[in-house]
Amino acid sequence: MTVITRDLLTRLPKAELHCHLDGSVRPATLLELGREYRVAMPRDDAEALGEYMIVRDARSLEDYLTRFDVTLSVMQHADAIERIAYELATDAAREGVLYLETRFAPNLNDRAGLEWGAVLEASLRGLERAERESGIVGRVIVCSLRHLTPEVSLELARLAVAYRDRGVVAFDLAGGEAGHPAAPHAPAFQHAREHGLHCTCHAGEGAGAASVAEAVHLCGAERIGHATRLIEDPTLVDEVRSDEIALEICLTSNVQTHATSSYAAHPLRQYMDQGMRVVLNTDNRLMSGVNLVDEYDVAARTFGLGFDELATLALNGFDAAFLPDAERARLRALAVSRLEAMRT
Repeated sequence: MTVITRDLLTRLPKAELHCHLDGSVRPATLLELGREYRVAMPRDDAEALGEYMIVRDARSLEDYLTRFDVTLSVMQHADAIERIAYELATDAAREGVLYLETRFAPNLNDRAGLEWGAVLEASLRGLERAERESGIVGRVIVCSLRHLTPEVSLELARLAVAYRDRGVVAFDLAGGEAGHPAAPHAPAFQHAREHGLHCTCHAGEGAGAASVAEAVHLCGAERIGHATRLIEDPTLVDEVRSDEIALEICLTSNVQTHATSSYAAHPLRQYMDQGMRVVLNTDNRLMSGVNLVDEYDVAARTFGLGFDELATLALNGFDAAFLPDAERARLRALAVSRLEAMRT
């Protein structure tokens, strides 16, 4: 039997599909950018700032999201956004990630007058530089937020479509879920789909299974971010499985936001046993204090996952990647070859 070690989990070829750019800043970078832009940080050294940014006291998803005020305070300049995207992809590559989708809402980065297109271009430059240096393939998902008007969501969807052939692969809806249904934003999703973009949607994290149904039935989501409470509706579980809608699982942040009471209570094992396409992700590396190896380690220890199950989780990430068929197949074949080498 293969012993599951951190070295093995690092070498496991992985794809990360749910990772927020503004939630994944290195603490040292956050501190340096604060000094550069004369923005006060809650702590004066990188280690203390990193510890402060880990959310341990949230009562809800909305509480958890307040930490983003800190990172966004320095993400208003193209150089900063490019640097953060580059560093995120570089860090992910060191963790054995071959493919990364990072997401964010460009309308949150315009306080200093930066146009939304320039925000996207900065992030794409950072991802491209990381790819040149380490080989990791990085793409962007444009997010809208549930509390925004449907008109702003449609504008963001149009922005995503405009960059469809330049590195943007999908449209998403994020933000506080309770009291903010996805239905009003359905036209934005429709615009994205009609113009060749993929769609994912945060759902079943801060609200129940009905929120997942809304994301699937009204928004046409091909993947669901979190989907922690999907388990509450067995009929919907069957539908999601049948339609091969992938679940972007983020274990640590789900515990932090109280979407689940503990790692052990998380429905990941149930989803796996029912043959659903589940993918492990970090969500927000800074706020959760994790990387992708940590999340695989937690899953392995909590649910007793062996090598074959971990390999399946890893390959699910490539199968659910928002990439053209040929590029997805190339990356999956590379992952399979590395997995086979690890078995020998």
